[in-house]
Amino acid sequence: MLVHRWNPVVPPVLREPSLFDSFGLPRFWATVWSLYQTADLASATKRKQLGYVEAFYLFSEELVGFGALDDSIARVDMDLLGEVLEAYFISLRNQPDVAASTQMRWRTAFQFVREILLWLSKSNFSISRLQSIQARLERLDQLYAQLQIGRKRTQDILRALPATVVQALYQMLDPASSANPFRNLRSKWRAFIIFVLLLHQGLRRGELLALSADAIKQSHDLHGRERYWLSVVEHPDEETDQRHSMPSIKTVHSIRQLPVSELTANLVREYVVNYRGKPAHAFLINSQKGTPLSAESITKLFQKISTALPAEVLKALQDRTGKTTISAHDLRHTCAVIRLNQLLSQDDSMDLALQKMRVFFGWSRTSDMPRKYARAVFEDRLASVWNNAFDDRVAILRSIPEGI
Repeated sequence: MLVHRWNPVVPPVLREPSLFDSFGLPRFWATVWSLYQTADLASATKRKQLGYVEAFYLFSEELVGFGALDDSIARVDMDLLGEVLEAYFISLRNQPDVAASTQMRWRTAFQFVREILLWLSKSNFSISRLQSIQARLERLDQLYAQLQIGRKRTQDILRALPATVVQALYQMLDPASSANPFRNLRSKWRAFIIFVLLLHQGLRRGELLALSADAIKQSHDLHGRERYWLSVVEHPDEETDQRHSMPSIKTVHSIRQLPVSELTANLVREYVVNYRGKPAHAFLINSQKGTPLSAESITKLFQKISTALPAEVLKALQDRTGKTTISAHDLRHTCAVIRLNQLLSQDDSMDLALQKMRVFFGWSRTSDMPRKYARAVFEDRLASVWNNAFDDRVAILRSIPEGI
């Protein structure tokens, strides 16, 4: 089972999620693999990969017995490992509903076995033993490395929200709106700040939850004008963060500084001063109980928002995206479409615009995400929600006290 053990006396590096068997003992080779092969991954990605490895362990236990997978890896029993891998591949291939993650389950299981065997091949074995392991690794690659789980073809649909949905969200989540689905003012402001930061700054959910209360900085430029920016970095309070799904920055490219409008900066300042409270942690988004807000709470928040949308707005959402609920990542997609529209409207070439997008959204040089947005840049229904001043929604933000 996948377990996240947290204790303040344990060093942070050892508080990572780990796999344990039914007796509560660590799965040996999974622990080794986790330490050596997943150390640089974001916590959420590491948790997902360990979940895939755990599924492989459970399958092997049903097939060849408890502890057999670890034993066969230790003995470099290529015949048994080959049988287990082949059976696992067939079991995944025969599932009635093959999802996009099914291929990742297979690839992760195969890479887990391969990488541990490769690591063993560099251990203190005799030359003949090393040559035998290398030969068996080559055979393993030839037999299984190119296997692909067949999956249903799906359209590469861009999950940007239609203009009517975005407009409805602005109006409903205004803290002064009578249609706001949240009960008290603190909850209304929390939901509103989450909405604004996800939509206007294009943040991932984990990046939002990792923000510190002072994440927005300010200074003066060469012309004496005040400028604001948002620092997207690793979470500031790792020593006391006990969330089950600890937020993390996805890749090294995701650590970045984003320009922020004065209006957005003032909104965040208003939330921090008057509605965040004074919790014993450094994170920006605070729960009702005074603890850092969790990823699961973000999901529930958007479920509540989706339920409160008018029927005609939900129909527009379903017609456009095929969905009946809104997620945090939908707002990031929408932000990307709007930003790309703006960059092209100011006469940037497509190549230059996409390079700027990579920096703003924290995509690597090899990421295919910018291409997915290029086809949506002429979607006027999305661009019509904003004029060129993307962040200046002053009329809707009338609840902001004067003078802040």
